[in-house]
Amino acid sequence: MQRIVINSRSLQSPLSGAQRYTRELMSRWNGHADPITPSEPLRGIQGHVWEQVVLPRRLKRRLLFSPSNSGPLDVGNQVLTIHDMVYFDHPETLNRLFAAWFRFLLPKLVRRVRKIVTVSQFVKERIIARTKVDPQKIVVIPNGVSASFRPEAIGDRDRAIAQLRIPTNRYVLALGSIEPRKNLGRLLRAWSRIHNALPTDVWLVIAGAKGNPRIFRNDFVHVAPRVWFSGHVPDEILPALCAGALVMTYPSIYEGFGLPPLEAMASGVPVVVGDCPALRELVADAGIFVDPYDENKIAEGLIAAIEDSNIRTQLRLKGLNRARQFSWDQTARLTWEVLRQAAEGSE
Repeated sequence: MQRIVINSRSLQSPLSGAQRYTRELMSRWNGHADPITPSEPLRGIQGHVWEQVVLPRRLKRRLLFSPSNSGPLDVGNQVLTIHDMVYFDHPETLNRLFAAWFRFLLPKLVRRVRKIVTVSQFVKERIIARTKVDPQKIVVIPNGVSASFRPEAIGDRDRAIAQLRIPTNRYVLALGSIEPRKNLGRLLRAWSRIHNALPTDVWLVIAGAKGNPRIFRNDFVHVAPRVWFSGHVPDEILPALCAGALVMTYPSIYEGFGLPPLEAMASGVPVVVGDCPALRELVADAGIFVDPYDENKIAEGLIAAIEDSNIRTQLRLKGLNRARQFSWDQTARLTWEVLRQAAEGSE
C-alpha cells in the first residue's frame, strides 16, 4: 500500500473539535502516515494558499488525507473529512468571506476526492443536499471520546478549579469555543432569569477560547450574574473540570456532531443540549433537549437538571451507557480502513 500523507495544517490553529479529531487519529496510527504542516503558522488566506499551491507539490503521488473540512482542489487522490456544513446552513454565524470560500470550495472538492468521511448521518444528508455528490462516496464514522473522560476524574476537580480560579465547586459547565452558533448569548440571558432561584454557590462556568476574530463575530456575549469565563482549558485538567460539573449545557443552534456533550456523558454528567439534528443523533434519550432559540426553554431545562436529583441520576446512567458506544480507537480503525481502500484503489 502506498504511503498516506495527512494534511495537518489545521493543527496550527487553536484546539477545537476538528483539531482534536486530527490529533486523536494521528496518535493511533503510530507513524504509518506522514503529516505535512506549513513550516510556520499560517492564518487566513495564507493558509489556504499553502494548502492549494504548496501542499500538492509535496505529495509525490501519495494519497492525501485532509481531516478538517478543506483540501487542495488539484488533488483527486484524496480522502476528505467534513465535520459540518455550517458554511451553507448557517453562514450568518461566520465571516462573510470565510463562508463564501467554503461554499465555492466544497462542492468542487467533494466531486474530486476519492472518498468523504463525515461524523454523523445528519452531516451526510446535508452534504448530499448541498453538493449533489453520490451518496456512495460518503462514509459516516462518528467521533470518539477519550478514556480520560470518566466519572473518576472528579478526584482532580479541586486542582482544576484552583488553576482556573473558579470561585465555587458547584457549577454548571458550558464547554466549547466561544462563537455565535454555540448560542451563548441566549444561554446567558436564560441564566440571568434563573440564578436568583438557585443556591448562591451555584455558578455558570463558560470554558473555551474565543473564535478567530477574523472568522467569528464575538459581539453576542451578554454578561449575567454568577458567571465565570475560564478561557481556554488545558487538556490535562479538562476531564476533571467536566466530571466535577453538576450539569453540562450545550444549547448550540447547529452542530455536525458535538464532542463536549459526549465528553460530559462519558464523565457521568447530565447534559442539557440544543434540539438540533446532530445532537439528537448523538445524545439520543440521554439528555434534556431545549429549543435553542427560546431563552425560557433553556432556563426550564437548566432548572430541571439542576434541581431534580432523580432526573440527574437517570441522565447520568443513560449518558454513561450512551458514551460507551463511542471510542477514538474505533474511529481511527474505521477511518484507516477507508484510507487503506482508497490507497489500494489508486495504485
